[in-house]
Amino acid sequence: MRRAVTVSILLAAAPALAQQPPPPQPEIRVEQLAPGVAVLFGRGGNIGLSYGADGNILIDDQYAPATERVVAAVRTIDPDPIRYVLNTHWHGDHTGGNENLGRAGTVIVAHDNVRIRMTAEQLVRGDPVAPSPAGALPVITFSEDMTFHWNGDDIRAHHVDHAHTDGDSLIHWRRANVLHMGDTYFNGMLPFIDLDSGGSIDGAIAAVEAGLAIANEETRIIPGHGPVARRADLVRYRDMLRTIRNGVAGAVQAGRTLDQIKALRLADAYGAPNAFISPDSFIETIHRSLSNPPAVHH
Repeated sequence: MRRAVTVSILLAAAPALAQQPPPPQPEIRVEQLAPGVAVLFGRGGNIGLSYGADGNILIDDQYAPATERVVAAVRTIDPDPIRYVLNTHWHGDHTGGNENLGRAGTVIVAHDNVRIRMTAEQLVRGDPVAPSPAGALPVITFSEDMTFHWNGDDIRAHHVDHAHTDGDSLIHWRRANVLHMGDTYFNGMLPFIDLDSGGSIDGAIAAVEAGLAIANEETRIIPGHGPVARRADLVRYRDMLRTIRNGVAGAVQAGRTLDQIKALRLADAYGAPNAFISPDSFIETIHRSLSNPPAVHH
């Protein structure tokens, strides 16, 4: 993912920075992955698109200022209305367009915990995020899995427990063999695991394992951020998470302090100090996650 994308997430979460003039909105780039399936890249989370005779379904919708560009990009493929948006989780770079699209008649769908998170003030990296307007909230929610039988495919949403958040879903086009991982997969960078929203390192690894159980060598995999991937890329990501997690756990068991664990530089090979999630920040997240795991898995 380009650095502009990662910075945009930080801007959304930091009120002080939000006072600055917003950066110019980029054009939306469309990449077709299979018949009836495409991915849209812009500023924010990657958007999946199902298009065809039944109409359009979006998987996530980026920030509110991007809505017109997103809609215009969809129309270059299919002029039909956007019938549904399926949110992979609650963060604003994936749900920011909900209100605009809902006003136009789009039905918003997500896991139960997405609606719960969006109806109350949340913390993201220590900064408060206000509740979403009523028009942005999912109006159809599910507890575990659900399926859209749509555009000649079965589009399956699989809930994964306490991964990036407590409301994540993996979205699988069974016939097209495309898998949208949401923010359970950051391709090419260290991930943000939102512990304040019920995320955990062990759940994040389990979510990737769930994706690997779905994918085969031909599957096109859409990450929440970063370029489209294949199964081998997701295996490398899983191995990275395991390696760093086990290194931190072993150091904790050996009695090392957090500062001593940071000094081991366990994550330096996977991220830059000035990245949105730096190696030190990721070590802190894992240390905190292992010290205070979620008490209940939904």
